[in-house]
Amino acid sequence: MSDTNGYTPPKVWTWEVPSGGRFASINRPIAGPTHDKELPVGQHPFQLYSMGTPNGVKVTVMFEELLAAGHAAEYDAWLIRIGDGDQFGSGFVQVNPNSKIPALVDRTGAEPLRVFESGSILLHLAEKFGAFLPASGPGRTETLNWLFWQMGSAPYLGGGFGHFYHYAPEQWQYPIDRFTMEVKRQLDVLDRQLAGRPFIAGDAYSIADMAIWPWYGNLVLGRQYGDAATFLDAASYENVMAWAQKIDARPAVRRGRMVNRTSGEPHEQLLERHDAGDFDTKTQDKIGGSAD
Repeated sequence: MSDTNGYTPPKVWTWEVPSGGRFASINRPIAGPTHDKELPVGQHPFQLYSMGTPNGVKVTVMFEELLAAGHAAEYDAWLIRIGDGDQFGSGFVQVNPNSKIPALVDRTGAEPLRVFESGSILLHLAEKFGAFLPASGPGRTETLNWLFWQMGSAPYLGGGFGHFYHYAPEQWQYPIDRFTMEVKRQLDVLDRQLAGRPFIAGDAYSIADMAIWPWYGNLVLGRQYGDAATFLDAASYENVMAWAQKIDARPAVRRGRMVNRTSGEPHEQLLERHDAGDFDTKTQDKIGGSAD
């Protein structure tokens, strides 16, 4: 098998030449730490180690929604700069051997409990506080259906479409067409599901919305992958757009988007969050300096 560029895969692949692209410096075919670095620990029961990517936003939105609903869910959010390889520090690898953000340490019990993978963190917090997930019955199953739909679908959006359309060092029609077709199919799935429903899993706002919105909501709102919203004709998915705008207007969602964020307007970047008052006093426009 070969492509139009004349490349023929070797019999056995070896890691020799950097792949190029924005993330070439941190891509590697092995696991484990690259350096010794302990993780900081703050004063709150929950210690989050993350960055303001879609997967990170899921969890910070969840924490802010829990706090807004009156739950004792205070947390410290520490910035893990994935472009710098912080996720390969020994302390982070102990919390998440897969070296991906977000990673959580729940210190509410007798022993610290590590929780990794964003879907697992959302489920853990929902069950711990009895919030944003029905305790039993069809509503719970439907919410989990859509939570796990997101886990399986988003790699096509981010690692597939987003990579080849926006991040790859060269643009190739075949992978862009392939993943565009799949992302548009996924948007159609969501658009049909949201017809006549206010939220993804039905009448109630849930962890399914919190999981899906940072990826697909931000996509149709024009916040991901350059001009991807125009390229995908996102405005034509009217139900998804209305849902995305509704979620975007929630105060807790707006706060959650700010946490561990390193790009965008300075007033929307709160590199670390250790107190509710940080949103008013410690955004980048308040403290100055560059987030990079």
